[in-house]
Amino acid sequence: MTRTNQTTTLVNGMSRRTFVKGAAVLGIWGGLASFGLSGCAPRTHAEQLANSAPWKAGTYTAEVTGHNAPYTMTVTFTDDAITAIDTTANQESLGVGYDALQALQQQVLDNQTINVDTVTGATLSSLSLQNGLEDCAKQAGAFEELEEVPAPAKPAVDATYDTDVCVIGGGGAGLAAAIAAVQEGANVIVLEKCGITGGSTNVSEGALNAVDPERQEPQGIEDSIPTFFETTMKGGHNTNNPELVHFLTDNALDSVHWLESLGVEFKDECGSATGSLGERSHYPATPSGNTYIRSFQEFIANNGDAITLMNDMQAKELITDEAGAVVGVKALYNETDDVTVNCKAVIIATGGFGGNVEYRQSVNNGVWKEVVLDESIGCTNIKPCAQGEGLALAEGAGAELICLSDIQLHPCGTPGTGLMEDIRTSGRNRIFVNTDGKRFVNEGAERDVLCKNIFAQPDGTYWIVVNTLRYPDPDEPDANGSTINNMLALGHIVAADTVEDLASQMGVDAANLQASIDAYNAVVDGGTDEFGFVADNTADAQMIEGPWYACRKVPTVHHTMGGIRVNVESEACDADGNPIPGLYAAGECTGGIHGENRLGGNAIADCMTFGRNAGTNAADYAAAA
Repeated sequence: MTRTNQTTTLVNGMSRRTFVKGAAVLGIWGGLASFGLSGCAPRTHAEQLANSAPWKAGTYTAEVTGHNAPYTMTVTFTDDAITAIDTTANQESLGVGYDALQALQQQVLDNQTINVDTVTGATLSSLSLQNGLEDCAKQAGAFEELEEVPAPAKPAVDATYDTDVCVIGGGGAGLAAAIAAVQEGANVIVLEKCGITGGSTNVSEGALNAVDPERQEPQGIEDSIPTFFETTMKGGHNTNNPELVHFLTDNALDSVHWLESLGVEFKDECGSATGSLGERSHYPATPSGNTYIRSFQEFIANNGDAITLMNDMQAKELITDEAGAVVGVKALYNETDDVTVNCKAVIIATGGFGGNVEYRQSVNNGVWKEVVLDESIGCTNIKPCAQGEGLALAEGAGAELICLSDIQLHPCGTPGTGLMEDIRTSGRNRIFVNTDGKRFVNEGAERDVLCKNIFAQPDGTYWIVVNTLRYPDPDEPDANGSTINNMLALGHIVAADTVEDLASQMGVDAANLQASIDAYNAVVDGGTDEFGFVADNTADAQMIEGPWYACRKVPTVHHTMGGIRVNVESEACDADGNPIPGLYAAGECTGGIHGENRLGGNAIADCMTFGRNAGTNAADYAAAA
């Protein structure tokens, strides 16, 4: 899917002067409460606008810096109104910064103000729009007047809500749980602390592992559920909970079919996520994990009588009764208003704690104890997600936290941020070379093996090298919505028609780089290499022709495998294995499923499979309560 060049236009042809004049005629601002303008003095403002000089009509341009990259935006003015805003050149993430820009643009046009609040979870994207609006308004001579119109108010909320099931967290696992609960007959409220919906699922590649004969057999892929189970246990160093792993591997395909029933389209062929140890990764037909979130949002929109999603809602405490059963949630709306949700069951789906630097380092005495996981190591999760609040909530209600030292690093981090951007490490037909141009690892190995070998290289960094096999058309968006030409324009990658020229741009030895490519190709042709790479994937092919592309990468914190202890019913449990009545958990906030190392493609499978499980069981519990 490519982003269309849509320009948001003025709603109902309302200008700022008719907008304010209409308010003055009302005599009060209450009639415009939905616009967030309560508390202003309309008559004085209307008189000021009536006497002001016309703006300089035209379309003005501003260069701004988004979260992912700089971009150019334009704002169109008449002599008394903002009529259009175009930010389609942005490279912000779907479901995150991109969606924040769209929402804020509409607020500007609806309210004829340049004062719009930042969207929690997409702060830098929001600031880019604010800066561009200010710049363009000054060019049009409209800044002084527009800055006096206040920001739209947040939607009002009640102090108390009653429902069957309350889900804390509006990411992949939380929304899967909420929808499953609704399908089981429950009424559901979802509390999401960010101003955006979808959490870190939005910025994932969306790979979902499942044994799927209908897709795999035509590709010549031999697979089975026992193989999937054994591979998952092996990847986790056999420290996983076998019962939970069996549930995951036995039910992952049902999650694929369930998602398809909600409108998600998958590619016909299965691939291999980084460190998947198999060819069973299902990828959405449209870019990234945001595909799942879009389908979930459509379900919510079509079932508003049964499910309510509340953004900017930070859960602060679980409410328990005298018997210790969880019966509600205390939350804080927009950092100011206390809200209580009374319910019969609560599902915690708040994600991991990879973004909480202090916490992750405090428990880092396991797989990565030799690495200081401080601010110098980035994180793939979007801020302010992955802070671990759900773990504290569960622990406060009596649940046990397990496997907290099981932290996963991913080899696809962008230097400086840790985000997974540009050329990804998933799939095949790519090599990893160090700053000398030499291969140093089996590119198909587990993620912990890959990262440990990267840390052993000079400066703890490397290059991923691909060619026309991965990108036959430089203008064709890849699975993440990025194109080669966009990456080049942003200066994120280097490109060349020959290996020698590529090596020059990378600053590596050309002979070493060519030898690395030749060694890889020899294995694909049936040979062996010193790293144990095996060409056992149906997508494997020799990398021979240019153009060639390379991107610098570093390890980054990606997934925390520890968290709330759960059983196979997705019930949160205490240290003795006893369920906490009314409390369920799903997704990255749980522990025990992945062991010490998660396979690539198993996170989305986990979120959807255990999310559905938690939602169904919580709804049944609520119905019986």
